[in-house]
Amino acid sequence: MERDSHCTKKDLHTIPEDFRLSAYTYELPEDQIAQHPADKRGSSRLFVIDRESGENHAAMFADLGKYLPKNALLVINNSKVLPARLFGNRPSGGKVEFLMLTPLPLVEPVENGEWKSASVEGLMRMSKRVKVGTVAEFGDDLWVEVTETADFGRCQATINWRGELKDHFLAQGHLPLPPYIKREDTTADKDRYQTVYADDSQLGSVAAPTAGLHFTEEMRNQLSENGIEWAEVTLYVGYGTFSPVRCDDIREHSMHKEFIELSEKTAQQIAKAKAEGRPVIAVGTTSSRVLEGAFKEAGGLVPFKGWTNIFIYPGYEFNVVDHMITNFHLPESSLLMMISAFASKKRVLAGYEEAISKGFRVFSYGDSMFIL
Repeated sequence: MERDSHCTKKDLHTIPEDFRLSAYTYELPEDQIAQHPADKRGSSRLFVIDRESGENHAAMFADLGKYLPKNALLVINNSKVLPARLFGNRPSGGKVEFLMLTPLPLVEPVENGEWKSASVEGLMRMSKRVKVGTVAEFGDDLWVEVTETADFGRCQATINWRGELKDHFLAQGHLPLPPYIKREDTTADKDRYQTVYADDSQLGSVAAPTAGLHFTEEMRNQLSENGIEWAEVTLYVGYGTFSPVRCDDIREHSMHKEFIELSEKTAQQIAKAKAEGRPVIAVGTTSSRVLEGAFKEAGGLVPFKGWTNIFIYPGYEFNVVDHMITNFHLPESSLLMMISAFASKKRVLAGYEEAISKGFRVFSYGDSMFIL
């Protein structure tokens, strides 16, 4: 795998194991990478890692309530996935693909008559090398011009449109399924690659907060009736969530930034739960990143709205999250490093090995894990 240019070449034996990229790998049969969601939402499996007892349990996600501590506070990410992948043409006729990475609510338009324009970050792909000045057209009312290029296909671009930008993406955009899903998106993905609690006003992620995909409305209501409280945060999931760490020493990795929102209401809910000794359970690494990122950026458990580039890996002490619901993550990914910080690399990788041996499906459309 290509390394980032800023990574220094080191003798691997001089890097402590917890910081060594090659230590975050595991054997994974390709047929256990889920290409489709479970037949029915909520019918996936659940692998439970109990940090206190050291025991693991294989169950069904529908059994989650049996493992949740009483009166817990579940924190969910309410962001909604934008069909941010556009297929169009260059003026010469060549085909081009553009994936907008800037969260839709953060696009700041400048009006020029009936046209609007804005500077955005994206990924552009075509048969020739993308250069400054490259133009891509997506129908008569939307076009993009590259203004800067960067590594790994990223670019800065000016997007120009008539009408409502959201409507263009909703009409012609495709869901940017992760690269390990070896198929094009379908009509079914429009429902199943969104959580049931995704908020229309928070439309802008380029990937789903996948730990939440397992919940049904019925299950949420049942948990509420059993004394489980819910709180919402927002993180616009960026494409960086799929980007592998590319430095042999993970401490040299430049973490991607994401826009997060921790409201006053949710901050108060969490503070109250903490004061009452009730556990805070993050649904997904994205919710975890909001809670820990906001704590870091704001210096405490207070409302926060802005960017975070927090990188959580072994040695990090969690300030807010007590337990975590998550999916199974890619080898050498920052998400695998985050949960290794939460439950120890040794325990996590042993859990992965056991779950995979029991046929658990992995990644975005795969099965779930609960770290107690």
